[in-house]
Amino acid sequence: MSISVEATGDLSPEEQKRLKADLHRSLRRNKMKALMLVAPLIIFILITFVAPIGDMLIRSVDDTVVNEYMPRTTEALDDWDGQALPDEAIYAALAQDIIEGRKEKTIGKAAKRLNYEKGGMRSLLMSTSRKHKKIQPPYKDSLIDIKKGWGDIDNWKVIQRLGSPVTASYYINAFDMETNSDGDVSFVPPDEQIYLKLFWRTIWMSVLITAMTVLLGYPVSYFLASLPLKHANVLMILVLLPFWTSLLVRTTSWIAMLQSQGVLNDLMVWMGVIGDEDRVQLIYNAIGTVVAMTHILLPFMILPLYSVMKTVPPSYLRAARSLGATPWTAFWQVYLPQTVPGISAGAILVFILSIGYYITPALVGGQSGAFIGNAIAGHMQQSLNWGLAAALGVMLLVLVLGIYGLYNRVVGTNSVKLG
Repeated sequence: MSISVEATGDLSPEEQKRLKADLHRSLRRNKMKALMLVAPLIIFILITFVAPIGDMLIRSVDDTVVNEYMPRTTEALDDWDGQALPDEAIYAALAQDIIEGRKEKTIGKAAKRLNYEKGGMRSLLMSTSRKHKKIQPPYKDSLIDIKKGWGDIDNWKVIQRLGSPVTASYYINAFDMETNSDGDVSFVPPDEQIYLKLFWRTIWMSVLITAMTVLLGYPVSYFLASLPLKHANVLMILVLLPFWTSLLVRTTSWIAMLQSQGVLNDLMVWMGVIGDEDRVQLIYNAIGTVVAMTHILLPFMILPLYSVMKTVPPSYLRAARSLGATPWTAFWQVYLPQTVPGISAGAILVFILSIGYYITPALVGGQSGAFIGNAIAGHMQQSLNWGLAAALGVMLLVLVLGIYGLYNRVVGTNSVKLG
Protein backbone atom coordinates (compact mmCIF):
# COMPACT_ATOMS: atom_id res chain seq x y z
CA MET A 1 0.00 0.00 0.00
CA SER A 2 1.64 3.27 -1.12
CA ILE A 3 1.32 6.62 0.64
CA SER A 4 0.64 9.61 -1.60
CA VAL A 5 2.94 12.64 -1.63
CA GLU A 6 -0.01 14.91 -0.91
CA ALA A 7 -0.83 12.99 2.27
CA THR A 8 2.72 13.05 3.65
CA GLY A 9 4.22 16.18 2.15
CA ASP A 10 3.85 18.18 5.38
CA LEU A 11 5.38 15.47 7.58
CA SER A 12 9.00 15.10 8.51
CA PRO A 13 10.92 12.06 7.21
CA GLU A 14 10.79 10.43 10.65
CA GLU A 15 7.01 10.93 10.87
CA GLN A 16 6.52 9.56 7.32
CA LYS A 17 8.59 6.48 8.22
CA ARG A 18 6.60 5.96 11.42
CA LEU A 19 3.30 6.33 9.53
CA LYS A 20 4.33 3.75 6.92
CA ALA A 21 5.33 1.34 9.69
CA ASP A 22 1.91 1.78 11.33
CA LEU A 23 0.16 1.12 8.02
CA HIS A 24 2.21 -2.04 7.43
CA ARG A 25 1.38 -3.31 10.92
CA SER A 26 -2.29 -2.60 10.28
CA LEU A 27 -2.17 -4.54 7.01
CA ARG A 28 -0.47 -7.49 8.73
CA ARG A 29 -3.14 -7.51 11.44
CA ASN A 30 -5.88 -7.53 8.82
CA LYS A 31 -4.21 -10.40 6.98
CA MET A 32 -3.87 -12.37 10.21
CA LYS A 33 -7.55 -11.80 11.01
CA ALA A 34 -8.52 -13.02 7.53
CA LEU A 35 -6.25 -16.06 7.93
CA MET A 36 -7.80 -16.89 11.30
CA LEU A 37 -11.26 -16.78 9.73
CA VAL A 38 -10.36 -19.34 7.05
CA ALA A 39 -8.09 -21.40 9.33
CA PRO A 40 -10.89 -23.82 10.39
CA LEU A 41 -11.69 -24.51 6.74
CA ILE A 42 -8.02 -25.09 5.90
CA ILE A 43 -7.61 -27.44 8.87
CA PHE A 44 -10.77 -29.32 7.89
CA ILE A 45 -9.51 -29.77 4.30
CA LEU A 46 -6.09 -30.90 5.53
CA ILE A 47 -7.55 -33.48 7.92
CA THR A 48 -10.39 -34.85 5.79
CA PHE A 49 -8.96 -34.53 2.27
CA VAL A 50 -5.22 -33.94 2.02
CA ALA A 51 -4.16 -36.30 4.83
CA PRO A 52 -6.18 -39.34 3.61
CA ILE A 53 -4.95 -38.88 0.04
CA GLY A 54 -1.37 -38.51 1.27
CA ASP A 55 -1.73 -41.67 3.36
CA MET A 56 -3.11 -43.50 0.32
CA LEU A 57 -0.17 -42.37 -1.81
CA ILE A 58 2.29 -43.58 0.82
CA ARG A 59 0.58 -46.94 1.30
CA SER A 60 0.62 -47.60 -2.45
CA VAL A 61 4.44 -47.69 -2.48
CA ASP A 62 5.22 -48.58 1.15
CA ASP A 63 6.46 -52.13 1.62
CA THR A 64 8.33 -52.48 4.90
CA VAL A 65 6.71 -55.70 6.12
CA VAL A 66 9.28 -58.19 4.83
CA ASN A 67 12.18 -55.90 5.71
CA GLU A 68 10.80 -55.40 9.23
CA TYR A 69 9.92 -58.98 10.11
CA MET A 70 12.73 -60.76 8.21
CA PRO A 71 15.57 -58.26 8.75
CA ARG A 72 18.48 -60.73 8.77
CA THR A 73 17.36 -62.45 5.59
CA THR A 74 16.75 -59.26 3.63
CA GLU A 75 20.09 -57.83 4.74
CA ALA A 76 21.92 -61.01 3.81
CA LEU A 77 20.25 -61.07 0.38
CA ASP A 78 21.50 -57.58 -0.50
CA ASP A 79 24.72 -59.00 -1.97
CA TRP A 80 23.16 -62.14 -3.48
CA ASP A 81 23.51 -62.22 -7.28
CA GLY A 82 20.48 -64.46 -7.86
CA GLN A 83 22.38 -66.83 -10.15
CA ALA A 84 22.44 -69.82 -7.78
CA LEU A 85 20.91 -70.82 -4.46
CA PRO A 86 22.04 -68.67 -1.51
CA ASP A 87 24.94 -69.81 0.61
CA GLU A 88 24.83 -71.21 4.12
CA ALA A 89 25.01 -67.76 5.75
CA ILE A 90 21.80 -66.62 4.08
CA TYR A 91 20.01 -69.84 5.04
CA ALA A 92 21.23 -69.30 8.63
CA ALA A 93 19.78 -65.78 8.59
CA LEU A 94 16.46 -67.16 7.33
CA ALA A 95 16.44 -69.79 10.07
CA GLN A 96 16.98 -67.16 12.76
CA ASP A 97 14.20 -64.96 11.33
CA ILE A 98 11.77 -67.87 11.22
CA ILE A 99 12.54 -68.98 14.79
CA GLU A 100 12.34 -65.45 16.17
CA GLY A 101 9.29 -64.61 14.06
CA ARG A 102 7.44 -67.63 15.42
CA LYS A 103 8.37 -66.62 18.96
CA GLU A 104 7.22 -63.03 18.42
CA LYS A 105 4.23 -64.15 16.29
CA THR A 106 5.25 -61.88 13.41
CA ILE A 107 6.31 -64.39 10.78
CA GLY A 108 2.70 -64.67 9.58
CA LYS A 109 2.70 -61.01 8.55
CA ALA A 110 5.78 -61.47 6.38
CA ALA A 111 4.33 -64.70 4.96
CA LYS A 112 1.08 -62.94 4.05
CA ARG A 113 2.90 -60.14 2.23
CA LEU A 114 5.07 -62.61 0.31
CA ASN A 115 1.98 -64.58 -0.67
CA TYR A 116 0.50 -61.48 -2.33
CA GLU A 117 3.48 -61.52 -4.65
CA LYS A 118 3.68 -65.27 -5.24
CA GLY A 119 1.17 -67.92 -4.31
CA GLY A 120 2.43 -70.61 -1.96
CA MET A 121 4.89 -68.43 -0.05
CA ARG A 122 2.67 -68.25 3.01
CA SER A 123 2.35 -72.00 3.15
CA LEU A 124 6.11 -72.34 2.72
CA LEU A 125 6.97 -70.02 5.60
CA MET A 126 4.24 -71.11 8.00
CA SER A 127 4.90 -74.83 7.45
CA THR A 128 8.59 -74.23 8.13
CA SER A 129 7.86 -72.23 11.27
CA ARG A 130 5.68 -75.03 12.64
CA LYS A 131 8.65 -77.38 12.28
CA HIS A 132 11.14 -74.92 13.74
CA LYS A 133 12.53 -77.54 16.15
CA LYS A 134 13.89 -79.47 13.17
CA ILE A 135 15.90 -76.48 11.97
CA GLN A 136 19.50 -77.42 12.77
CA PRO A 137 22.89 -76.67 11.22
CA PRO A 138 23.70 -77.01 8.40
CA TYR A 139 20.68 -74.76 7.80
CA LYS A 140 20.62 -75.07 4.04
CA ASP A 141 20.14 -78.82 4.05
CA SER A 142 17.84 -78.68 7.06
CA LEU A 143 15.46 -76.11 5.53
CA ILE A 144 15.33 -77.87 2.17
CA ASP A 145 14.57 -81.16 3.93
CA ILE A 146 11.69 -79.49 5.82
CA LYS A 147 10.24 -77.83 2.70
CA LYS A 148 11.56 -78.37 -0.80
CA GLY A 149 10.44 -74.87 -1.68
CA TRP A 150 13.60 -73.50 -0.06
CA GLY A 151 15.50 -75.14 -2.88
CA ASP A 152 13.56 -73.08 -5.46
CA ILE A 153 15.61 -70.05 -6.47
CA ASP A 154 12.46 -68.16 -7.54
CA ASN A 155 11.22 -68.07 -3.94
CA TRP A 156 14.46 -66.44 -2.85
CA LYS A 157 14.17 -63.86 -5.63
CA VAL A 158 10.74 -62.90 -4.33
CA ILE A 159 12.10 -62.37 -0.82
CA GLN A 160 14.99 -60.32 -2.18
CA ARG A 161 12.68 -58.19 -4.33
CA LEU A 162 10.34 -57.43 -1.42
CA GLY A 163 13.19 -56.61 0.94
CA SER A 164 13.14 -53.00 -0.23
CA PRO A 165 10.97 -50.63 1.86
CA VAL A 166 9.65 -49.00 -1.33
CA THR A 167 7.97 -51.03 -4.05
CA ALA A 168 6.12 -50.69 -7.33
CA SER A 169 4.63 -54.18 -7.09
CA TYR A 170 1.21 -52.89 -6.02
CA TYR A 171 0.95 -50.76 -9.15
CA ILE A 172 2.25 -53.64 -11.25
CA ASN A 173 -0.55 -55.84 -9.91
CA ALA A 174 -3.09 -53.03 -10.32
CA PHE A 175 -2.24 -52.84 -14.02
CA ASP A 176 -2.80 -56.62 -14.34
CA MET A 177 0.91 -57.20 -14.76
CA GLU A 178 3.33 -59.59 -13.12
CA THR A 179 7.04 -59.81 -12.43
CA ASN A 180 8.80 -63.00 -13.49
CA SER A 181 11.77 -64.59 -11.77
CA ASP A 182 14.19 -62.46 -13.81
CA GLY A 183 12.50 -59.23 -12.72
CA ASP A 184 10.86 -58.55 -16.09
CA VAL A 185 7.35 -57.07 -16.01
CA SER A 186 4.65 -58.20 -18.44
CA PHE A 187 0.86 -58.32 -18.70
CA VAL A 188 -0.92 -61.40 -17.43
CA PRO A 189 -2.97 -63.39 -19.99
CA PRO A 190 -6.21 -61.61 -21.03
CA ASP A 191 -8.40 -64.24 -19.37
CA GLU A 192 -6.67 -63.54 -16.04
CA GLN A 193 -6.93 -59.75 -16.17
CA ILE A 194 -9.22 -58.22 -13.54
CA TYR A 195 -8.54 -54.59 -12.73
CA LEU A 196 -8.17 -53.11 -16.23
CA LYS A 197 -11.50 -54.68 -17.17
CA LEU A 198 -13.06 -53.26 -14.00
CA PHE A 199 -11.72 -49.79 -14.81
CA TRP A 200 -13.11 -49.97 -18.34
CA ARG A 201 -16.48 -51.25 -17.08
CA THR A 202 -16.62 -48.50 -14.48
CA ILE A 203 -16.02 -45.81 -17.11
CA TRP A 204 -18.50 -46.95 -19.73
CA MET A 205 -21.24 -47.75 -17.21
CA SER A 206 -20.73 -44.36 -15.54
CA VAL A 207 -21.08 -42.70 -18.95
CA LEU A 208 -24.25 -44.73 -19.60
CA ILE A 209 -25.70 -43.80 -16.20
CA THR A 210 -24.91 -40.12 -16.84
CA ALA A 211 -26.62 -40.28 -20.25
CA MET A 212 -29.68 -41.95 -18.70
CA THR A 213 -29.98 -39.27 -16.03
CA VAL A 214 -29.82 -36.57 -18.73
CA LEU A 215 -32.53 -38.25 -20.82
CA LEU A 216 -34.80 -38.75 -17.80
CA GLY A 217 -33.96 -35.59 -15.90
CA TYR A 218 -34.26 -33.05 -18.71
CA PRO A 219 -38.05 -33.48 -19.30
CA VAL A 220 -38.72 -33.48 -15.55
CA SER A 221 -36.67 -30.31 -15.06
CA TYR A 222 -38.36 -28.64 -18.03
CA PHE A 223 -41.79 -29.50 -16.66
CA LEU A 224 -40.91 -28.14 -13.21
CA ALA A 225 -39.44 -24.95 -14.67
CA SER A 226 -42.58 -24.30 -16.72
CA LEU A 227 -44.93 -24.58 -13.73
CA PRO A 228 -45.88 -21.71 -11.40
CA LEU A 229 -43.47 -21.47 -8.49
CA LYS A 230 -45.91 -22.72 -5.83
CA HIS A 231 -46.72 -25.84 -7.84
CA ALA A 232 -43.07 -26.44 -8.75
CA ASN A 233 -42.06 -26.26 -5.09
CA VAL A 234 -44.61 -28.93 -4.18
CA LEU A 235 -43.41 -31.27 -6.92
CA MET A 236 -39.79 -30.55 -6.02
CA ILE A 237 -40.45 -32.36 -2.75
CA LEU A 238 -40.87 -35.55 -4.77
CA VAL A 239 -37.45 -34.97 -6.34
CA LEU A 240 -35.86 -34.39 -2.94
CA LEU A 241 -37.69 -37.27 -1.27
CA PRO A 242 -34.96 -39.85 -2.12
CA PHE A 243 -32.47 -37.77 -0.10
CA TRP A 244 -34.62 -38.39 2.96
CA THR A 245 -34.56 -42.16 2.42
CA SER A 246 -31.64 -44.42 3.26
CA LEU A 247 -29.46 -45.42 0.31
CA LEU A 248 -29.64 -49.02 1.53
CA VAL A 249 -33.44 -48.92 1.53
CA ARG A 250 -33.58 -47.50 -2.01
CA THR A 251 -31.14 -50.10 -3.27
CA THR A 252 -32.84 -53.09 -1.66
CA SER A 253 -36.20 -51.88 -2.98
CA TRP A 254 -34.82 -52.35 -6.49
CA ILE A 255 -33.90 -55.92 -5.59
CA ALA A 256 -37.57 -56.55 -4.82
CA MET A 257 -38.57 -54.83 -8.07
CA LEU A 258 -36.08 -56.44 -10.47
CA GLN A 259 -35.55 -60.00 -9.26
CA SER A 260 -36.93 -62.91 -11.27
CA GLN A 261 -39.93 -63.26 -8.98
CA GLY A 262 -40.13 -59.51 -8.45
CA VAL A 263 -42.77 -56.90 -9.19
CA LEU A 264 -41.56 -55.99 -12.68
CA ASN A 265 -41.37 -59.57 -13.93
CA ASP A 266 -44.77 -60.37 -12.39
CA LEU A 267 -46.23 -57.35 -14.18
CA MET A 268 -44.78 -58.40 -17.55
CA VAL A 269 -46.08 -61.95 -17.06
CA TRP A 270 -49.54 -60.62 -16.12
CA MET A 271 -49.58 -58.39 -19.23
CA GLY A 272 -48.55 -61.33 -21.43
CA VAL A 273 -45.30 -59.70 -22.56
CA ILE A 274 -43.29 -62.74 -21.43
CA GLY A 275 -44.16 -66.22 -20.27
CA ASP A 276 -43.81 -67.36 -16.69
CA GLU A 277 -40.91 -69.59 -17.68
CA ASP A 278 -39.17 -66.77 -19.57
CA ARG A 279 -38.70 -64.33 -16.72
CA VAL A 280 -35.93 -61.81 -17.37
CA GLN A 281 -32.88 -61.60 -15.14
CA LEU A 282 -32.71 -57.88 -14.30
CA ILE A 283 -30.73 -58.06 -11.07
CA TYR A 284 -27.20 -59.07 -10.08
CA ASN A 285 -25.85 -57.92 -13.43
CA ALA A 286 -25.00 -54.70 -15.28
CA ILE A 287 -28.70 -53.95 -15.89
CA GLY A 288 -29.42 -53.88 -12.16
CA THR A 289 -26.49 -51.54 -11.54
CA VAL A 290 -27.53 -49.10 -14.28
CA VAL A 291 -31.19 -49.03 -13.25
CA ALA A 292 -30.56 -48.60 -9.52
CA MET A 293 -27.80 -46.03 -9.88
CA THR A 294 -29.76 -44.02 -12.45
CA HIS A 295 -32.62 -43.74 -9.95
CA ILE A 296 -30.29 -42.85 -7.08
CA LEU A 297 -28.31 -40.20 -9.00
CA LEU A 298 -31.22 -38.70 -10.94
CA PRO A 299 -31.83 -35.86 -8.41
CA PHE A 300 -28.24 -34.72 -8.87
CA MET A 301 -29.08 -34.10 -12.53
CA ILE A 302 -32.53 -32.58 -12.03
CA LEU A 303 -31.48 -29.94 -9.50
CA PRO A 304 -28.77 -28.21 -11.63
CA LEU A 305 -30.98 -28.43 -14.72
CA TYR A 306 -33.98 -26.94 -12.93
CA SER A 307 -31.97 -24.10 -11.42
CA VAL A 308 -30.60 -23.14 -14.86
CA MET A 309 -33.93 -23.52 -16.65
CA LYS A 310 -35.58 -21.16 -14.18
CA THR A 311 -33.24 -18.42 -15.38
CA VAL A 312 -34.29 -18.79 -19.05
CA PRO A 313 -37.09 -16.26 -19.76
CA PRO A 314 -40.18 -17.93 -21.35
CA SER A 315 -40.47 -14.91 -23.62
CA TYR A 316 -37.51 -16.20 -25.66
CA LEU A 317 -39.51 -19.16 -26.93
CA ARG A 318 -42.56 -17.00 -27.60
CA ALA A 319 -40.40 -14.55 -29.55
CA ALA A 320 -38.95 -17.38 -31.64
CA ARG A 321 -42.44 -18.72 -32.36
CA SER A 322 -43.66 -15.25 -33.34
CA LEU A 323 -40.78 -14.99 -35.83
CA GLY A 324 -41.92 -18.16 -37.59
CA ALA A 325 -39.92 -20.89 -35.85
CA THR A 326 -41.58 -24.25 -35.27
CA PRO A 327 -41.82 -25.49 -31.66
CA TRP A 328 -38.98 -27.94 -32.29
CA THR A 329 -36.76 -25.29 -33.93
CA ALA A 330 -37.43 -22.83 -31.13
CA PHE A 331 -36.54 -25.44 -28.54
CA TRP A 332 -33.46 -26.77 -30.35
CA GLN A 333 -31.92 -23.44 -31.35
CA VAL A 334 -33.11 -21.08 -28.61
CA TYR A 335 -33.93 -22.97 -25.41
CA LEU A 336 -31.55 -25.94 -25.42
CA PRO A 337 -28.30 -23.94 -25.87
CA GLN A 338 -29.15 -21.86 -22.80
CA THR A 339 -29.56 -25.00 -20.67
CA VAL A 340 -26.22 -26.53 -21.70
CA PRO A 341 -24.48 -25.12 -18.58
CA GLY A 342 -26.99 -27.02 -16.41
CA ILE A 343 -26.46 -30.20 -18.41
CA SER A 344 -22.70 -29.81 -18.02
CA ALA A 345 -22.94 -29.27 -14.26
CA GLY A 346 -25.29 -32.22 -13.76
CA ALA A 347 -23.29 -34.51 -16.05
CA ILE A 348 -19.93 -33.94 -14.38
CA LEU A 349 -21.55 -34.26 -10.94
CA VAL A 350 -23.33 -37.52 -11.76
CA PHE A 351 -20.33 -39.00 -13.57
CA ILE A 352 -17.87 -38.34 -10.76
CA LEU A 353 -20.32 -39.67 -8.16
CA SER A 354 -21.06 -42.83 -10.17
CA ILE A 355 -17.44 -43.65 -10.99
CA GLY A 356 -16.66 -43.99 -7.28
CA TYR A 357 -19.81 -45.86 -6.21
CA TYR A 358 -19.47 -49.28 -4.64
CA ILE A 359 -22.44 -49.91 -2.31
CA THR A 360 -25.13 -50.15 -4.98
CA PRO A 361 -23.04 -52.24 -7.45
CA ALA A 362 -22.13 -54.55 -4.57
CA LEU A 363 -25.80 -55.16 -3.73
CA VAL A 364 -27.40 -55.34 -7.19
CA GLY A 365 -24.53 -55.64 -9.65
CA GLY A 366 -23.33 -59.17 -9.13
CA GLN A 367 -20.17 -60.13 -10.98
CA SER A 368 -20.91 -58.40 -14.29
CA GLY A 369 -22.09 -55.16 -12.69
CA ALA A 370 -19.30 -54.58 -10.17
CA PHE A 371 -17.20 -51.40 -10.25
CA ILE A 372 -13.55 -50.82 -9.43
CA GLY A 373 -14.71 -49.42 -6.09
CA ASN A 374 -15.91 -52.90 -5.15
CA ALA A 375 -12.42 -54.30 -5.77
CA ILE A 376 -10.89 -51.56 -3.62
CA ALA A 377 -13.37 -52.21 -0.81
CA GLY A 378 -12.76 -55.95 -1.08
CA HIS A 379 -9.00 -55.58 -0.65
CA MET A 380 -9.51 -53.28 2.34
CA GLN A 381 -12.13 -55.37 4.13
CA GLN A 382 -11.51 -58.97 3.08
CA SER A 383 -8.02 -59.68 1.75
CA LEU A 384 -6.60 -56.77 3.83
CA ASN A 385 -4.19 -55.97 1.01
CA TRP A 386 -4.18 -52.26 1.75
CA GLY A 387 -1.22 -51.61 -0.51
CA LEU A 388 -3.04 -52.89 -3.60
CA ALA A 389 -6.23 -51.09 -2.52
CA ALA A 390 -4.24 -47.86 -2.20
CA ALA A 391 -2.66 -48.34 -5.64
CA LEU A 392 -6.08 -48.90 -7.20
CA GLY A 393 -7.38 -45.84 -5.37
CA VAL A 394 -4.54 -43.70 -6.70
CA MET A 395 -5.21 -44.96 -10.22
CA LEU A 396 -8.91 -44.11 -9.82
CA LEU A 397 -8.00 -40.64 -8.54
CA VAL A 398 -5.67 -40.03 -11.49
CA LEU A 399 -8.36 -41.31 -13.86
CA VAL A 400 -10.97 -38.92 -12.45
CA LEU A 401 -8.54 -35.99 -12.58
CA GLY A 402 -7.63 -36.88 -16.17
CA ILE A 403 -11.27 -37.06 -17.24
CA TYR A 404 -12.01 -33.80 -15.46
CA GLY A 405 -9.02 -32.17 -17.17
CA LEU A 406 -10.23 -33.41 -20.56
CA TYR A 407 -13.73 -32.15 -19.75
CA ASN A 408 -12.34 -28.76 -18.76
CA ARG A 409 -10.33 -28.59 -21.99
CA VAL A 410 -13.25 -29.55 -24.25
CA VAL A 411 -16.24 -28.01 -22.44
CA GLY A 412 -14.65 -25.62 -19.97
CA THR A 413 -15.61 -25.12 -16.35
CA ASN A 414 -16.68 -21.55 -17.14
CA SER A 415 -19.72 -22.96 -18.94
CA VAL A 416 -20.83 -24.90 -15.85
CA LYS A 417 -23.57 -23.12 -13.96
CA LEU A 418 -25.94 -24.02 -11.16
CA GLY A 419 -28.44 -21.26 -11.84
